[in-house]
Amino acid sequence: MYKKIQLKKIFTWIKNNIYPKKNLLNDIEKKINYKFKNKDYLIQAFTHKSIDKGPKNNYERLEFLGDSVLDLIISEALIKEFPEGDEGLLTERRASLVQKSYLAKIGKLLNLMKNLKINQNVDLKIDKIADKQLANLFESLLGALFLDGGLKPCQNLILNTVWSHKKIAWEKTNYKGKLIEYCHSKDIETPIFELKDIYGPDHQRIFEIQVKIGSKIFKSGTGTNKKTAEQIAAQLALDDLNVIL
Repeated sequence: MYKKIQLKKIFTWIKNNIYPKKNLLNDIEKKINYKFKNKDYLIQAFTHKSIDKGPKNNYERLEFLGDSVLDLIISEALIKEFPEGDEGLLTERRASLVQKSYLAKIGKLLNLMKNLKINQNVDLKIDKIADKQLANLFESLLGALFLDGGLKPCQNLILNTVWSHKKIAWEKTNYKGKLIEYCHSKDIETPIFELKDIYGPDHQRIFEIQVKIGSKIFKSGTGTNKKTAEQIAAQLALDDLNVIL
């Protein structure tokens, strides 16, 4: 009798904590105005690896895919928005729209956290941890959408959220200053900004800046002047370091 009670408790816990309830799935579908054909993608998109370490069962693979989908759709939108914009401008604007801190705001707008299945040992009361999860969830949701319905539903979601609030992302932030401040707060070496390359015709030069912190080299940033390229490079470094501004 005791074993039956214990088994019942275990199955109840699994049902309530590991797999999202049907009404939660419906809630997400209503928010994004899309009905999933394969609900397993949606379940995976909201399952943290602390619940299931299997690569095909948690959201990390979907997050990886969603990141690429986001880059593609935002890049297309920027090409249309700035028909005369050069590579530096487009890169700068895209970097602002795909940064983790901005995606966290979008995730919060959609209230994605309430659907996340995560071990209670992960402290979501810490803002940086919560914001990282919100950004990851948005990208994993995009990955799930792409696998289930292709580019169109992803485009609809991105244009109605990330793109429609783009002015918030494009507010000026001193990313170089933020990176230096972060390094000092963590007592690590001051970042070095190195000019890696200059290319393009004389009337339209593109500067490529590389950030180096200690022995670690981060993705390069490009812009039509050194200052812009440094800001983009710093922004990419902050993103790589999982710093939520």
